[in-house]
Amino acid sequence: GKKAALEKEREERIAEAEIENLTGARHLESQKLASLLAARHLEIKQIPSDGHCMYRAIEDQLKDHHNSWTVATLRNQTAKYIQSHFDDFLPFLTNPNTGDVYSKEEFAKYCDDIANTAAWGGQLELRALSHILQTPIEVVQMDSPSIIVGEEYSGKPIILVYMRHAYGLGEHYNSVKPLTDTATENGS
Repeated sequence: GKKAALEKEREERIAEAEIENLTGARHLESQKLASLLAARHLEIKQIPSDGHCMYRAIEDQLKDHHNSWTVATLRNQTAKYIQSHFDDFLPFLTNPNTGDVYSKEEFAKYCDDIANTAAWGGQLELRALSHILQTPIEVVQMDSPSIIVGEEYSGKPIILVYMRHAYGLGEHYNSVKPLTDTATENGS
């Protein structure tokens, strides 16, 4: 009937508006991040969104340090580091359903997932990586100051760009690269 058709049309309009909002948010975020980075002569370097993005972004920057760490190596080292620093990391790992700190088994599975699956990396993994690489890691984000882990290390930080609205799945990490000056590119 007519009512069903109107209802369907209304739903389609809502869906379109939501896509537009998301695109708007994504666009705004990209623009804001681009200007934050440009001030530091950097620009975003896109990293595929596949669960490995944080490790891929780090792998990408380590290439400049003549370091050939692969995503697999980074994941294995991270898992190993967290495993051997059980006491440092356990307090931050809680079961979302119960709020209880992880059991030994859950902790072991967590480390195993880091090494062997496309489990998404976050702050804990970044902290471990800063120690493994002995390098500060800075995370640039749109609406709050950069987060720096491993600030006790000297050296050029690895810079990641954290995007909250990057994709349908939400959170994502990208890498950065030196801003290419268009004037110098065409040989003038």
